[in-house]
Amino acid sequence: MDVRFLTPEGVELRDESELTDLLTRPDGLVWVDIPVWDDEVEEILTTEFGFHSLAIHDASKRNHVPKVHRYDDHLFLVQFAPHPGERGHVHYIELDQFIGERYLVTVHGPINPAVDRSAAMIEVETVLKRLTTGKFRPTNGFELSHAMLKATAARMRGYVSDLTKEVWQLEQEVSRGPIGNAETFLDELFWVRHGLLTISTMAALNREVCGRMVTIAAFGEGDRQALLEDIVDRFHRLSVMADTQKGYLQGAIEFYQARTTTKMTVAAERLAMIAAVTAPVTAVSSVLGMNLIANDHTQWAAIWIAVVLMVLLAVVLLLWAKRRGFF
Repeated sequence: MDVRFLTPEGVELRDESELTDLLTRPDGLVWVDIPVWDDEVEEILTTEFGFHSLAIHDASKRNHVPKVHRYDDHLFLVQFAPHPGERGHVHYIELDQFIGERYLVTVHGPINPAVDRSAAMIEVETVLKRLTTGKFRPTNGFELSHAMLKATAARMRGYVSDLTKEVWQLEQEVSRGPIGNAETFLDELFWVRHGLLTISTMAALNREVCGRMVTIAAFGEGDRQALLEDIVDRFHRLSVMADTQKGYLQGAIEFYQARTTTKMTVAAERLAMIAAVTAPVTAVSSVLGMNLIANDHTQWAAIWIAVVLMVLLAVVLLLWAKRRGFF
């Protein structure tokens, strides 16, 4: 647990034992960041802050969708950020916030063991850098929460940018012509589309929760309401950007699939033509072969007649297929 006291002069790292005193001081904000949940954390949130038991329960476990709950003196907010995994998988990084007038408590939800713990600290490090350099001096917990949400939106925008680069590369490969390993390439196309779909969904869900906060004026009126409207706009535009890129990639996928399907259709037509040409030949040879060639005597004249007949049948069928435009 990291306890920081934010003043107009800067950021002070403090001890947990000072929380009671810090929360009563009007000359700064308290920011408590909790990377890992344990019983001690639950005790502090209950006794020192007096958070609602349902909010504490939600913060202690993994949530599956964003949410916001308003209580008498604080808000509880659940948001998600993306983190790229193996083979196009996108991990959901959960960040919970307890937001009050004079404090902000951030709780990092349980993450997949395959994800490095540092992936959950990106928003914290981004905001902390702005605080330590003096570029950001919040006067209440809502402004600090807004900064965390902006960092989440920036993280998502960066991920959309990375996926867009992959979309362009894949589209160029599709346009250039034949692809080496079609199955592997198609996997790449679908994994990138899956990433864009995940970002679009994540941004849309975050937007809806923040839209709910606007409706209930969760931060308050005036400039505070404008903070929420700004976040709603950011997540909305991220969702649209991801959807637009997904549509562009889908066009490339459909073009690639159509070209592949056309090649398969042409191949099937040629195979069918070959079967049609060889079927009469096979029939003639099957029927006459047993009667023209014997162990003690071979009918050479009949054999030549049968061979000529099979050649004529093949030529006639080839000419017919040519006229029909089969090849």
